Amino acid sequence: MAGSQIERVLRVLESLTDEPRGVAMQTLAEQLGIPKSATHRLLAELVRLGYVRQNAENSRYQLSTKLVAMGFQYLASCGADSVQPILDRLAQEAGELVRLGVVEGERLTWVAKSQGARSGLRYDPDMGRDAPLFYTASGHALLATMSDARALSQVERQGIVAPEGVGPNAPTSNVELLERLRLAREHGYAWVEESSAVGTSAIAAVVRSPLDQRVIGVLSVAGPSARLPQERLHQLAVLMLGYTQELSVACQASELFHT
Repeated sequence: MAGSQIERVLRVLESLTDEPRGVAMQTLAEQLGIPKSATHRLLAELVRLGYVRQNAENSRYQLSTKLVAMGFQYLASCGADSVQPILDRLAQEAGELVRLGVVEGERLTWVAKSQGARSGLRYDPDMGRDAPLFYTASGHALLATMSDARALSQVERQGIVAPEGVGPNAPTSNVELLERLRLAREHGYAWVEESSAVGTSAIAAVVRSPLDQRVIGVLSVAGPSARLPQERLHQLAVLMLGYTQELSVACQASELFHT
């Protein structure tokens, strides 16, 4: 693997985020394409600094909670908690999972959520990961603010390889994707049914800066398709769009959205 020492360190950390049970040193070296001796030195230094720990039972390397703590500390210090009461109110009214993603460059990353479902099925994906643009409502909402050419370019850069478990209604071509973006532009929000996952549906709309109308985030509501048929999705859209306006103002108090 080419790259500077810093790039190697970051690649090690990124690789470990996908392996909660840990990775053997040799496996990690093979994945990253660097010598075992160099991998061992990197891991030893990360262990010394507290970012990585070695499992005493199987000798595999795992992330420590230090990075997690840093992430939470950063979110709190930059004022991200100012939007949480708004997300909580929307989740309570919708009775489903509400997520807020931050737009930073070409990335859309889910950074906050609130679960409104108190019983029955719950849809609750992990936070902190980038939203797949090709098949999620959040991705479609963001792409719909762009020209078709730029939207397809963004998708190509991110990649469209879907993970296992992607829904049966995920787009299968750029033509299908562009049609969904057309509908999102017409309605002012995007929606998907069993696209990002089997048995789940979602709606999403962008949050804009009140100063220059720049897209700074994406708000979404998601839940089991059994509770969110298309008619219900469009009903919730009216509620959700009202909250995007409130978030537009509230986000100005957070440095997280001043990218």
